[in-house]
Amino acid sequence: MVVRVVLADDEAVVRAGVRMILSADPGIEVVAEAGDGRSLVELVRVHRPDVALVDVRMPGLDGLAAVPELRRVAPDTAVLIMTAFGEDTAIARALGDGAAGFLLKTGDPREFLLGVRAVAEGAAYLSPRVASRVIDGITGDRLARSAAARDRIGALTGREREVLGLLGAGLSNAEIARRLHLAEGSVKTYVSTILGRLGVRNRVQAAILAHEAGLAARS
Repeated sequence: MVVRVVLADDEAVVRAGVRMILSADPGIEVVAEAGDGRSLVELVRVHRPDVALVDVRMPGLDGLAAVPELRRVAPDTAVLIMTAFGEDTAIARALGDGAAGFLLKTGDPREFLLGVRAVAEGAAYLSPRVASRVIDGITGDRLARSAAARDRIGALTGREREVLGLLGAGLSNAEIARRLHLAEGSVKTYVSTILGRLGVRNRVQAAILAHEAGLAARS
């Protein structure tokens, strides 16, 4: 499977660099590029890529404001945010609006390949160097939220907790299926049921809840 990507950043030199990184993987194709949020939304609507790789700061419609628009026009396109240090609040907003994860722009170039592949396969991807900071920022009062998270997952069956824990560890549906010796279709059903039971909008929010409840650490 070739992963089709629409790339958005207002700096042409950044787009060129990211395109070069992605071109190292013959299974990833950049099908279009945008320099602003409005163009991004239109290109995603037309091309329906597997992944939209989006910078936070762009003119007109910035990357954060673009996330809900992208989810509306192309719900099957995974939105992967590119960010820098010091933008934890912005990233929390993007995740809450349905982004599949984020990459650190100054991080290891291999993370771009890993991140694009992961979200295209239905997994969440949080850049390892800043994942803990983002989760800490979202959780706020960690003890109180941890207790609340444990209460929320109490509604899940044992198998659903296993799936949630592996989802929180960043595994894709295919990886979860292999780990639990299930059909991938069964995992998709479990994930859909888990999202509904927990009242969360996407895999990233479920992954954060798994971390808060201590499930991902045990997976």
